[in-house]
Amino acid sequence: MPMERCPWSEGFDLYREYHDLEWGVPLHDDRALFELLILEGAQAGLSWATILKKRENYRHAFNGFDPVLIARYDEEKVAALLADSGIVRNRAKVAASIQNAKACLALTASGQSFSDFLWRFVDGVPIQNRWISMAEVPARTARSDAMSKALGRAGFKFVGSTICYAFMQATGMVNDHLTSCPRHDEVKKILCLSRR
Repeated sequence: MPMERCPWSEGFDLYREYHDLEWGVPLHDDRALFELLILEGAQAGLSWATILKKRENYRHAFNGFDPVLIARYDEEKVAALLADSGIVRNRAKVAASIQNAKACLALTASGQSFSDFLWRFVDGVPIQNRWISMAEVPARTARSDAMSKALGRAGFKFVGSTICYAFMQATGMVNDHLTSCPRHDEVKKILCLSRR
């Protein structure tokens, strides 16, 4: 019997693979979180499908999303990025990536991990939603509003509440798989196992 995935993930193999293996799985690695925050910002005004197709190119172009390296990008590197068809060639989004790397480094310089900073918006524990249909899934919440404001105060760009909520979904801070999707319970079990 075929898997009844969340409807948004149907369409092509890369989308299904992302849904089945990554989306909603609790993520705590600082660099992986930084990558997803940059990619969610790059998605603004576009589809996630577009970003997924360019993800490997992004990893190459942005030095594996190492904030130390990205924070040092100069105008020559920016020009190279804006000429790279493998990424979204938007000057504001490229500039935001560099600014976000600097903000991330400033944040972690205080001794706090990027993961701890982000996960505090769900009190360190994923929220287990029980949506039946896509129409129920919010585009933003009070928690994503709070994250957006805190990131903005810390100097991050392209971190509006809708972007933050998509980021929270992607990184497993909220489990927004529909209850009809097998991944809903699978993701919930991953959390239970990780907390033993």
